[in-house]
Amino acid sequence: MAERRHFNPDYFNFLRELAENNNREWFLANKDRYRAEVQEPLLGFISDFAGRLHDISPNFVADPRPSGGSMFRIYRDVRFSKDKSPYKTHAAAQFRHRAGRDAHAPGFYLHLEPGSVFAGAGLWHPQRAVLDEVRNAIIDSPNEWRGTLAEPRFAEHHELSGERLKRAPRGYDAEHPLIEDLKRKDFVCIERFTQAEACSTGFLDTFAESCRAAGPFVRFLTEAVGREF
Repeated sequence: MAERRHFNPDYFNFLRELAENNNREWFLANKDRYRAEVQEPLLGFISDFAGRLHDISPNFVADPRPSGGSMFRIYRDVRFSKDKSPYKTHAAAQFRHRAGRDAHAPGFYLHLEPGSVFAGAGLWHPQRAVLDEVRNAIIDSPNEWRGTLAEPRFAEHHELSGERLKRAPRGYDAEHPLIEDLKRKDFVCIERFTQAEACSTGFLDTFAESCRAAGPFVRFLTEAVGREF
């Protein structure tokens, strides 16, 4: 059986048009297009990824429900933002740990936006107590942490990303040899892809391989916060 292609140029064309017409009237007039060209392809990808994700870890979830599942809502939360544009101009999914209740739990991530396609993994914007658990795990197991980052497939394709403090976090030695990692406010890694790669028939396997390579990184973080990988 030929491998399925989940995304095509229409997917990205819709998001590009949405960026140019980010208002309720345009979106409502094109909502059927959104469902057919963006929502259904991404939900299909999530459903087909479930088996591959289980092979990486049975404790992470690919949930293809259109509401409350792995796919993020297209609607922006504008309550505390100066930008009142009502819709996101990207579509994304997070495959979080089954014990996680929100996007701040350990997980794998897929971001699809015109000009920006990437896989992500790790902990994004965790609370201070969770950050300290990860920092303490790095201090307690420095060789394991270094080895995780130095694993060839991970080091070649993934880059660490996210916010970082300018100074050592309170209570931590500013001279610690891993202080630059201890300054991190996010423990995430990303691997970038082209739009053409995302539209290829092999992208499901490509994304799964990216997540598999990030598995030891996610394992370290998951176990650091007291969860089973």
